[in-house]
Amino acid sequence: MLKRIFFIVVIMTMVVSCKSSNVTGTNTNVGMSAKKVIKNHYKNAFDKETVNAKLKVKYIGKTKLPGVTASLRIKKDEIIWISLSKFGFPVGKILITPTRVSYYEKINKTYFDGDFSLLSQWLGTELDFEKVQNLLLGQAILDLKSEKFLVDLYQNKYQLTQKNEAELFSILFLINPDNFKINSEEIHQREENKKLTINYNTYTKVDDEIFPKGIYIAASDAKNTSTIDINYRSVEFNNPVSFPFKIPKNYKQIRLK
Repeated sequence: MLKRIFFIVVIMTMVVSCKSSNVTGTNTNVGMSAKKVIKNHYKNAFDKETVNAKLKVKYIGKTKLPGVTASLRIKKDEIIWISLSKFGFPVGKILITPTRVSYYEKINKTYFDGDFSLLSQWLGTELDFEKVQNLLLGQAILDLKSEKFLVDLYQNKYQLTQKNEAELFSILFLINPDNFKINSEEIHQREENKKLTINYNTYTKVDDEIFPKGIYIAASDAKNTSTIDINYRSVEFNNPVSFPFKIPKNYKQIRLK
């Protein structure tokens, strides 16, 4: 269970890199240029040093897995630490740094310890620490400043779409006009008929920080759809946090081919 939940969270961060110029498109019909919308999104980016949160996680795929609770700790731009529990009993831990991904789970007594290049090879796409962190904090998982966008209004939100749509994939963002946070982002890989959607339906204000109350993620291909529902039960910022992590002895290492 733990292994599946962990890799589903990571798979949600899958993107396809796209090289383009640093110029954004505009659409004068909505009163604000795409460049200005993007600038405001980054102006309102998460601005705390640490996060200490309690989560509820539910996963539904080919099988429905029981919900688990989790403790999440983040030292911005340095460490992401997650401890998963079921019925109050710890079942595993995850530690992510800018250069490494490690986890272990107690049910099958397995562990993984490797860098992002190995994990990216297994997943067939590029990912990094920043994308995982942005997903958890309600920021765009792609660098909006490195892509050309058009802006329009959709359901009273700013909708950003590619000005020059790539042949193999398309991306779409919905940004809240009140706080310029991400409401939804979608990446569609047409060649493989894969789609990733991340929704942040509700935000709350904690210590002057606009923070997501929940994250709903759906990943689909031609045959299957998997969803993961993350709900923040509590969150604190800028308090001292620790990241205890030690892979137990006699656990079997999982090697990704």
